[in-house]
Amino acid sequence: MAEDFWLLNRGLETRYVLKIKKKIHRQRIDKGVSQCHGGCAEVDSQTEAVAGEGFLLGCISCKKREEVSAQTTVDWHFKPMGEEEFRHIFHYDHPRADVLHDDFIDRLVWHGTQHRDIQIGAVYILNVTFNDTGTYRCTFNRNLNLPLPDEHVTVEKEVELTVVAVANRELAAVISEIVMYVLIVVLQLWLIAVLVYCYKKISNEHEAWEARKALKAQTGLLESKESCDGVQLE
Repeated sequence: MAEDFWLLNRGLETRYVLKIKKKIHRQRIDKGVSQCHGGCAEVDSQTEAVAGEGFLLGCISCKKREEVSAQTTVDWHFKPMGEEEFRHIFHYDHPRADVLHDDFIDRLVWHGTQHRDIQIGAVYILNVTFNDTGTYRCTFNRNLNLPLPDEHVTVEKEVELTVVAVANRELAAVISEIVMYVLIVVLQLWLIAVLVYCYKKISNEHEAWEARKALKAQTGLLESKESCDGVQLE
């Protein structure tokens, strides 16, 4: 009896330990998942906008080490075509976005990262005009939180923007459309060729059938005539 009671307690302890280990393992997995960040890829901005429409000025600055947190602010400057000086037009310090030039009041909207550790500093221009043609410079001012004294990093990127009245079609789109039309024409010609081939085949088979039918009828007439001739001779 005592031995059975000892075995029962031993089994309960083993199951309890296993349960605790599973719980700790699950907590480690959840912690690892929560610390995982999405990848960052630096993609160049588009450079052609259409007058009267909206345009996204892209600007991405990826950190070299995702696990290092940072506090970042983003500034945009604009140099109109034909001028030498840049104008400070926009400043973002999460969660505040400030438009700093009268030409862009109510026309710039923040489309970047929505927290202080900014890696995407894109802004959206509403109702683009021809006066928006020029050079745009975005500047990341980043303070990295390191075990040693914090490190300050400044990253600058420029976008040469051209404003046109009508969007120019990309070469890839033109080639794709040409290929599509060529395929449509080729498929139609192939379909016509198949229909002609099938019509000729059916027509030839019908003519052959008619010929066989006529030959069979002619053979039947000859046989019947020979039978009649035989009866008369008798």
